[in-house]
Amino acid sequence: MAVPKKKHSKARTRRRRSINGKLKLPTLITSPESGEMVKRHRVDMKSGYYRGKKVFDPEELG
Repeated sequence: MAVPKKKHSKARTRRRRSINGKLKLPTLITSPESGEMVKRHRVDMKSGYYRGKKVFDPEELG
């Protein structure tokens, strides 16, 4: 079984943990139909379009 030869410092351990624990901002794109920023691979709730096709009518929801 592999055993470490030296003890890692607290700074090295905390740096490794902090790098992996960062929060990432979602990737946003501009919708060509409404011009709003939307998440990728989601239906644009304002216009009702997904990938250039009308999926639903926004007036039906509200």
